[in-house]
Amino acid sequence: MEKNLWKYIEVLYVLSKKGAFDSTIEITSANLGKEMGLSQQTASRRLQDLEKLGWISRKISRKSQYIQITDLGIFTLSEIYSTLRFLFEDQKVPKITIKGEVFSGVGEGAYYVAKPRYLNQFIEKLGFNPYLGTLNLRLNSPEDIKGKRDLFSYLGILIESWTDGERSYGSVRCFCTLINHKIIGAVLKTERTHYGNDVIEVISNLYLRERLGLKDGDEVTLTIYPMGMIDRK
Repeated sequence: MEKNLWKYIEVLYVLSKKGAFDSTIEITSANLGKEMGLSQQTASRRLQDLEKLGWISRKISRKSQYIQITDLGIFTLSEIYSTLRFLFEDQKVPKITIKGEVFSGVGEGAYYVAKPRYLNQFIEKLGFNPYLGTLNLRLNSPEDIKGKRDLFSYLGILIESWTDGERSYGSVRCFCTLINHKIIGAVLKTERTHYGNDVIEVISNLYLRERLGLKDGDEVTLTIYPMGMIDRK
């Protein structure tokens, strides 16, 4: 989180307490400023900036404005919550185990991983040059689907969004994993995906189907480290 964004987190927090987390609220810049110890002009500017960041949606009337925190704003708050929860619980490095069955995707993984603006970030932040494609796993049990949900509540490693001038490419969150207890890789949480909650996508520097002798229907075990650490023991 960039240092100059924290002032906006405070505004999100105040708006959340007023009910904007899951509904639209009516508020004036003057009232918001008074509650936060800011001038009306400063409060108004911060709301404008939050809208530009995509963290709130806003409709303005003559005397008031109607605000709701967007999915992106909620995601921003959830990042902070996940980190604080880990710190306050004072727990050991968390580990999540998920099992899934290999299935053939539509080939989009290779297309996106190969994009230089993604690929360079994967190499820099994950420490390996990924094979151009993803291993797709379908989760068949409620426990594994819950494991994915628990995993995605963590911050992960951010692969930033970008644009080429014609279209925008969403951000990706990565979670370090051991694949079948032997190969290092990463689970991807993509901002935009056509898969449902029962699918996980994995990358590695290896062609996993070949290295592990996998075919559709084979089971794969992922040992995932949400805070970014790999236990090699």
